[in-house]
Amino acid sequence: MAAREEVTVYEDELRSHYGRLEKMTDLVAMWEVALSDGIHKIEFEHGTTSGKRVVYVDGKEIIRKDWMFKLVGKETFAVGASQTKATINIDAVSGFAYEYTLDINGKSLKKYMENRSKTTNTWVLHLDGEDCRVVLEKDTMDVWCNGRNMETAGEFVDEGTETHFSIGNHSCCIKAVSSGKRREGIIHTLIVDDREIPESTE
Repeated sequence: MAAREEVTVYEDELRSHYGRLEKMTDLVAMWEVALSDGIHKIEFEHGTTSGKRVVYVDGKEIIRKDWMFKLVGKETFAVGASQTKATINIDAVSGFAYEYTLDINGKSLKKYMENRSKTTNTWVLHLDGEDCRVVLEKDTMDVWCNGRNMETAGEFVDEGTETHFSIGNHSCCIKAVSSGKRREGIIHTLIVDDREIPESTE
């Protein structure tokens, strides 16, 4: 009797495993997009026989079209707290092969990320047992920590500016100092509890 029960459990496991596999067989593309409020995962399912299109952002289904006669085209949606515009382009390459590209704010993902590295600074640090991702948007001087727009206080100091905020009971400050070189511009440094945090490259 025990052996038979084991077989049943095994069959159920197999059935659920294959059911899950079957569900994701149309997954054709996945991207990770670093925005100020965090890193977002975008997944795209495309059924080339049914024309099905499903878009997931951070595991949540946000677009589902089950029958599409046109297999090429675009799907546009918003990502993150800032509702950043994202577009998945579906192009036929040859025969039944398709190419999937992602545009963010009208730029290719690569161009967007290159531009973003010029307009933001990112630091990753470990505080109170958890990872913190701090992002400074240089154009607005907005500071984000783990997806939350932080309340900040700015002040002018002798060598530049300081933007103060706190994470939990840790005092944080982003110092902005001129590099003295035109090409480098302003250097931003994050200091948490009097300790300088190295900048992260995403």
